[in-house]
Amino acid sequence: MNKNKILFVEDEQSLGMIVKESLEIRGFEVHYCQDGKAGLRAFKEFHPDICLLDIMMPIKDGYTLARDIRKIDQHVPIIFLTARSQSSDVVKGFEMGANDFIKKPFSMEELIVRVKARLNDTSGMSDLDSDQMSFTVGSYTFEHTRQTLEFHGEVRKLTHREAEILRLLCLSKNKVLERKQVLDKLWGDDNFFNARSMDVFITKLRKYLKNDPNVEILNVRGIGYKLIF
Repeated sequence: MNKNKILFVEDEQSLGMIVKESLEIRGFEVHYCQDGKAGLRAFKEFHPDICLLDIMMPIKDGYTLARDIRKIDQHVPIIFLTARSQSSDVVKGFEMGANDFIKKPFSMEELIVRVKARLNDTSGMSDLDSDQMSFTVGSYTFEHTRQTLEFHGEVRKLTHREAEILRLLCLSKNKVLERKQVLDKLWGDDNFFNARSMDVFITKLRKYLKNDPNVEILNVRGIGYKLIF
């Protein structure tokens, strides 16, 4: 049986070795690096199933590494391990393409549960199972793969998380997209903090789409959102 491959990037060697050994005991194959530059090189060579990234690292920090990974692979799960807890730090991490955050200090039991949850999460939800990546949204053209939103020749570059949410909205056009589905898929948990983070992204998308009055993201109270155009 093939082992799940984990890329683990952490500059604190003592913590790094403990986590690496604990993951290997539990049956994972782990490639451990101590800085972001080595982490990116390992990602290209190791082809991991999931990435565990510290944020504060030398040479290339975790945010930058996550952004570089997303240029190569849009779907590999990324979990940040961090002592930083400001909401702005968390939002920035999601914008760089993270799927989840685990705050230090953490237990190995929590880490294993989060890793398994992300590995078991399929790339698409059953009712949104589509390979479509290009969309016409009113007067806009949205290219998910390139993470761009174009309006009459003006191109806006979207973050990874913005593009993921907009794609799900487009795939469920004129239908209710349940908040819990999106939160479970993109954040890994539908807790209050993650829900507030999602609200921030919805507000940004509304701002980006405001030039076409026929395009609207509606709140469906207590359920989710609906993209209409």
